[in-house]
Order: sequence, then C-alpha cells, then structure tokens
Amino acid sequence: MPTDNGEAGGGGRRGTLAKVSLSSVSAAMAEASTYPLDALKTRLQLHRSPGGAGGGGVIRVAAELARDGGVYRGFSPAVLRHLMYTPLRIVGYEHLRSTLASGGRETSVIEKALAGGLSGVAAQVVASPADLIKVRMQADSRLLSQGIQPRYSGITDAFTKIIRAEGFLGLWKGVVPNAQRAFLVNIGELTCYDQAKHFIIRKQICDDNLYAHTLASVASGLSATTLSCPADVIKTRMMNQGQEGKALYRNSYDCLVKTVRHEGITALWKGFLPTWARLGPWQFVFWVSYEKLRRASGISSF
Repeated sequence: MPTDNGEAGGGGRRGTLAKVSLSSVSAAMAEASTYPLDALKTRLQLHRSPGGAGGGGVIRVAAELARDGGVYRGFSPAVLRHLMYTPLRIVGYEHLRSTLASGGRETSVIEKALAGGLSGVAAQVVASPADLIKVRMQADSRLLSQGIQPRYSGITDAFTKIIRAEGFLGLWKGVVPNAQRAFLVNIGELTCYDQAKHFIIRKQICDDNLYAHTLASVASGLSATTLSCPADVIKTRMMNQGQEGKALYRNSYDCLVKTVRHEGITALWKGFLPTWARLGPWQFVFWVSYEKLRRASGISSF
C-alpha cells in the first residue's frame, strides 16, 4: 500500500525518469482531448467587452472559432509546453512532499500548498516560451477570418520572429503573470488532488481506484479554475502583446487595473466556464491515465 505521501515505490533515478515519461504521456493525452476548450478560453479572454461572457457569448465565440479554423491552432506548442511543464511540476511536487515528510512526520496542507505552488512556478518559468507561442498562435486564428496573414506559420517561425523582433528574453514576455497563475493553479491541481484523494480513501468512501481518482480530479479542476482564472486572463493578454509599439499594458498591474476599470471585476473570470469545462476533463484524463500507468509500471499511487 502507498503511504499518505505516496512515497512507496518509484524511488531513485530510474523511478524519477519513469515518472517523467509517464506524466508526459498522460499530459499529451489530456491536452489532445481538451485542447479545443483551451482555444475557446483564450479567445474569450482576448475579447475586450464590458462584463464577463455569458452563455450566449460563449456560444457565439465558439462558433467564430470553428468558422475561423482555429480549434487546434497552436496545438504543437501546447504539447511542447506540457512535455516540459507537467513532468517538472509533478516530479518536483513529489520530491518536495517527500522531503517535507522526512522522519515520518505528516505533511500539512499548507506545506503541500507551498510545494505545489513552488513546483508549478519553476516548471512554468521553463515552459513559458512554448506557452507564449501557443497563446499567440491561438489569437492569430481571428486574423484568418479577416483575410489577414497570421503572424506565425509554426513553432520554428514563431521562435525566430519573436527573438528577432523582441530579443531572446521576449520569449518570456508575460512570465510574471504566468508564474503567478502557475502558483495558484498548482495549489488547486496538485495539492487539492492529493488532499481530496487521500481524504476519500481515509474516510473509506472508496478505495484507491478510478472512483477516487475521478472525484479528486473534479475537486482539483474546480479549485484550480477558481484560483487561477484572474491571473490567467492577465497573462493571456500580456502574452498576446507584441513589440510593435501598440502595447495596451505596461505591466501585469497595469493590465489588471485597466481590465477592471473598463470591463468590470467579472472580466477577471472571463473564460471561467470553458476553463472549468476543460480543466475538469483534463484533470480526469491526466490523473486517471497517470495513476494507471504508475501502477502498471510498479510505481506507487501519487
């Protein structure tokens, strides 16, 4: 039986490499199955109209997205991002959790939250360039419907043009709100999933099985969406800015103030429904497949 901190099994370098590989496969599966909802969320967040988008707005923007052919635009950098981001945060969280639990002490919720947030920040800083390209390619789908040539034809073209126009550090534009979002979303995803699953098992609601993984993934998806949506809106708008002298926002704080002033506080939760609709299935596909793959590889439950 795995311990409450999931330490049994999968230790050492070989175990770490196995976790990296398995989490990468699970993340790619989850991303492929839920990417259209991520594209919808990004399009909604880039709409600058007063108030949050209601149900009618979501349907209208979804129809525009499908008509523009932007449903899977930016998918390649999205997968590339998760091949870096997800293994780093998952393995990083487990390492920090195990370190905090050394000596047989039980890790507190606050300690797990810090472990989740910090591992998410580190992973997001590394993966931020791929996230930047994904956001811009998703945003470019609007240009196609207007008969305008998109800024980038692919990942390589995007890397080249961004470095040429904005410098190498331009690949990390929006990294601060991105890291802030990563801190919050990983508290919701990792810590909430960890706590919820072990609570379910400890209270004997069910065993460590598909049912427990499903319930925990739903809880983590809702928690992550609620915590991270405002930071996600800010980072999406910051990342979509180029270096053409037409920047709407000077920094993250300026973006926050202008968004609230011109669109209202609810604008910070634009894209909440598609974000939750995506995070829920994403969490389900990822955690169920990852837990199954770990068990099949002889590694203890997360």
